[in-house]
Amino acid sequence: MSDSDRTRLISSLEIVTGVGLLLYWLAFYLVGMAPDNPPSGYFAHANALAIPECLLGTLLLIAGIFLMMDKPLGWKLSPVAAGALTVVGLVHICFNLQNGVYLSSEIDLAINAVKDAWCAGFGIALAVMVIRK
Repeated sequence: MSDSDRTRLISSLEIVTGVGLLLYWLAFYLVGMAPDNPPSGYFAHANALAIPECLLGTLLLIAGIFLMMDKPLGWKLSPVAAGALTVVGLVHICFNLQNGVYLSSEIDLAINAVKDAWCAGFGIALAVMVIRK
């Protein structure tokens, strides 16, 4: 894969992930995506992460756009986004596993497990891809 193809792939995935995080939190508050019987502390956990994740989504968008425009700032912001994305994904995975959120319904499993696994997995992959640049 050429450098320009890799850069385009990274930037596209950052933009899609950033938009996805922003849309998730918009839907969480507008549609009400909480489980039917949330565990104790669920809303404190969700509310504590909403603003940081929206900022992370914005950071991913900015990094992806700068990469797409071939600006060096994109390569400087991407590792920051990679680390934050990994931490956010792992925090959600740990909370949801410890509190049975994934088992509360099939829709919670589908949405939350996929989102959380993507955040942790893409965060690690992004860090590797940026390091190899």
